[in-house]
Amino acid sequence: MIVQACINGARPRDFHPSLPLTAHAMAADAVSCVGAGAAELHIHPRGENGRESLAAVDATVLAVRQACPGTLIGVSTGAWIENDVARTRAAIAAWRELPDYASVNLSEADAPAVMALLREQGVGIEAGLATTEDAERFVGLADRGRVLRILIEIDIPDLPTALDEAHGIAAVLERAGVRRPILLHGVDGTVWPFVDLARQKRWSTRVGLEDGKTLADGTVAKDNARIVAEATAIFRSAS
Repeated sequence: MIVQACINGARPRDFHPSLPLTAHAMAADAVSCVGAGAAELHIHPRGENGRESLAAVDATVLAVRQACPGTLIGVSTGAWIENDVARTRAAIAAWRELPDYASVNLSEADAPAVMALLREQGVGIEAGLATTEDAERFVGLADRGRVLRILIEIDIPDLPTALDEAHGIAAVLERAGVRRPILLHGVDGTVWPFVDLARQKRWSTRVGLEDGKTLADGTVAKDNARIVAEATAIFRSAS
């Protein structure tokens, strides 16, 4: 059971005043998050124009790794980042400062090819499952056992519906005999209920400004570190 810090995601600049968007800001924020209890970091590198970019992975991962030596660092490979299959593959193939892992969304058509490319690069894979359909696609892959973990990520605002989807995904994995670690997270209003569910299931979780900006009581957090500290305290209470 770990708490992973997702420090920025695709959020716009005005989402929160502490949202880190440059490599320097992400490195400084990462230090604070690790100090608050984060075991891993999930980042979305940005180019000089402030937009997400897979070409910015080398510089950003290097900056964060120098700031937090020994901490696992992951990035997203979301299709929306480059918005082109060929550019996405070319950018990943060009990485030289490799992240420790990368998230791959099974809802995306090119997911199997992206996963194969990451393996060639020696990068671990978080298999992102947002629906039971994603889970069914994942369990149908011949190399499903060669992932670092399963990422159950539910972007449904209605909590009962979101919980049903999460349990449905878990059931698909159980029926297929998948025995990989699971990390569960919600978005905005479902973040903290899903932290509690992950604690109950003894799964890992993630929190941070990619997923939501409030604390469990609904107040807006000062920064990522404050959110991570609260989730870490919840997880420690399960020990």
